Formats: sequence, C-alpha cells, structure tokens
Amino acid sequence: MALLNIGASNKDDAFYRYKMPRLMTKIEGRGNGIKTNIVNMVDVAKALARPPAYTTKYFGCELGAQSKFDEKTGTSIVNGAHDHGKLAALLEHFIKKYVQCYGCSNPETEILVSKAGMITLNCAACGYISNVDMRDKLTTFIVKNPPEQKKSGKDKKLRRAEKERLQEGELADEEMKKSKKEGSRKKKDEDKKAPKKKPGSDEEEELSPVASQADDEEVAEDEDDVQWQADTSAEAAKQRMKEQLTSVTTEMVMLAEPEENKPVDSPRVGVGGGKSKMRKSLSSKKSDIKEADIPKLQELSLHDKLVKDLKGKIASGCSAAEAASLVLNKPDPPLDVMVAYFQALFDGVSKDLFKEVKKSKEYLEAVVQDESCQKNLLVAMEVFASTGVDVSKQMLLVLKFLYDADVLEEEHILEWYSSKPSPLVGAKAENVKKAVEPFIQWLENAEAETETEDE
Repeated sequence: MALLNIGASNKDDAFYRYKMPRLMTKIEGRGNGIKTNIVNMVDVAKALARPPAYTTKYFGCELGAQSKFDEKTGTSIVNGAHDHGKLAALLEHFIKKYVQCYGCSNPETEILVSKAGMITLNCAACGYISNVDMRDKLTTFIVKNPPEQKKSGKDKKLRRAEKERLQEGELADEEMKKSKKEGSRKKKDEDKKAPKKKPGSDEEEELSPVASQADDEEVAEDEDDVQWQADTSAEAAKQRMKEQLTSVTTEMVMLAEPEENKPVDSPRVGVGGGKSKMRKSLSSKKSDIKEADIPKLQELSLHDKLVKDLKGKIASGCSAAEAASLVLNKPDPPLDVMVAYFQALFDGVSKDLFKEVKKSKEYLEAVVQDESCQKNLLVAMEVFASTGVDVSKQMLLVLKFLYDADVLEEEHILEWYSSKPSPLVGAKAENVKKAVEPFIQWLENAEAETETEDE
C-alpha cells in the first residue's frame, strides 16, 4: 500500500518520517440508498493518532450528509456519492485543524478537552499548545466524546520518588528502634546470666551441688505451703480450651451443658499433699472434661473449608497461575474466595506481613484480572488486618507496595477508602483505614495537582 506524507505542505519531502496510507473510497448502493464507504478509515485514523469516528463525523459535517462509524466492524459510511478527490481534500483540512501543531506543523500532537469544554492540541515535539476554533461543528462531537487519555508514567514516577524518601526514613527509624531494643535485651540477659559477687567472698563464686540441692528443697517446701485449687465449671473449662487451642479450632469446639447446675466445691490440696497430688487432681479433671464435656466437633464453615483447600494447594507448590485459576474458577462468592485466599497466603503472619507480601507478589498479581478483583482484594486485606491478627499498622506499607507494583490502581484504592466497611470486616476497621490515611491523602493531593496542571 502506497504511503503519503502527513500534511499537504510536506508532500514533496522524501525524508519526512510521518506517513499515512492513501485514502480508499468505494461507492455502494443506488438511488436514495447510495452511500460512500471509506474502506481504510481505521488505518488512516491510526496513522493520524485520532479516533476514526472523528474523521468520519468531520466528513459528514462538511458535506452536509449523515455519517456513521461502526466501532465493532470498523466500517465508515457517509451517505451520498462523493468523489475521492473531494474526500482527500477534506481530510487535508482535518489534518490542518485537528492534527498538526499550529506552531511547528508537526503531527505529533494530542487532543485535550478541559473541564470548561475547550479543545487544545498539545505538541510533543515543541511543547506548543494550540487552541482549536470552537465554532467548528466537529468540536461539539469531540467535547461529548473526548479521546481516551494515555496514562503517563512520569507523574507516577515523580510520586514514587517523593514517597520513597519518606518510606526509607520510616524503615531506618524502625530498624534503629529494633537495634536499640535488641541491644537492651542482650544487656539484660548478660546481667541476669552474670553471677553476683560480693567483695572478699570467694566461696560464693561457685556453689556446691549440696548447697544448690538444699536451696531447691527450700523452694519446694515454700511451694507446698501454697493451697492450689482448680475451677471445674463449664465456663472455666471453655476458657482453658481457648487458651490451648488455636483461633480456628476454638470455634469448632462445642461444650456440653452440665447436667446439674449445682455449685461444685473446688478441691483443695493440703499442705502435706505437695505438688504431686495437685498435679494428679488437675490431670484427672482435665481428662474428665475431654471425655464428658466435648462430645463432638462441629463441621467446618464455608470460610474455613476454602482456607483449608487453598492453603493445601499453595503448600503443595502450585504456581501463581495455577492458584489464580483455582481462585477464579471457584463456584463460591468471589469476595469470600478472595478473603480465604489472602488468609491462606498469610495465615499466622503478623510482624513480617510487608516482607511476606513482597515475596508473594506474583500470587496476588495473578488473581487481579479486572476491577472487581481489585476491590475484592482490598476488602480481603482489610478483613485480614482487622480480624484476629493485628497488622493494621503495616497496611500503609503493603498498600503502597501493591500500588507501586501496579497490582492496585489509584481510583479503586480511593473508592475502597471512601466506602463503608464490608460486613466481613471486624471491629478494627477504623484502625485499618486510620493507618493508611497518610497514603490516601498523598494520592488525593497528587491527583488534585495533576488536574490543576491539565487545566
């Protein structure tokens, strides 16, 4: 296909690098249904970096005829029989008005529509901003159908550079605090391990086995003087089980109600009985509780089943793509599956959540395939940080990392922050959003600055 230089003033320049295909037209139909089909309108518009609907509409406005561009098929139709030369001349007028820079005549421009409804051409070559004549009929169509703006990575890089310094300073402060704490702990441990000496006493430096044994016997006698008791009520047994079991298994255990509500006298161990009698009494009561008060376990809930299933798959060494297909193809509600998936990835993680999220970035990136997945992931993070595991303080670093890694987009983060908490979120939802408030303010300020620059 023959290529032409963009712009009639550059047609004789053999070294001009901006090219476009020659306009191809075809007259179809007859009588009142006759129409002109611009066969390669999509290719021409692509070379001009303009939507094909703009050029089609411009032809219709200038010719006083109805025009239509079909987005699905890429067909450009103008009613009536129109000569190829006439359409080519109109295309040159369109290039001069809406493509070429008014300062340097370079076609490397971008159409911008301001909030006030004014159209400008921003030239990437010389930086000149051209004001389009708003009296033209096509301008109304452009204002109602503005072109899709390409997301510039420059603003995002500047934001990252500004915040990286703050992040590095925070991390340095945290490491300094940790090192101070570790140093104080080591010093305390060394002071505890070091034997206490009195000036002029060499005998106390090394204790004989007989003396140490005598001290142990004295401690044992002191402990035997203490009266021990064990509460065997149902509430006490339930409390002891909560302390021994994990958060998941505690919900599965169901205690049976005692047959009689009479108060049970707590057994006391006398002074002469010693610790051995007390231990036997407690062990016998513990065995009685296991056999009588815990008849059965309830079935796992839907959430626990999902967590168990996903945790097993991830532990078996499946790849991020396999884990994503498993999550996205689950028949259960997508939000419940995403909450279970996040818990399966980071179950038991509290202090090092930020490091673990960085390691598992590919597993999170694989499941975020559309807007709804991003929203569900944000809710899953909020649920994880607000129920059971208190990691709300680390959510700022986690959210910043996922934003920088392009896993989460700015608009969805702001939408999640302004929306009401999900019913799945616990009572600590305010702590989570309060922890990420500095990052949200930074996003809003950056967005406001960008809009001001565009105006």
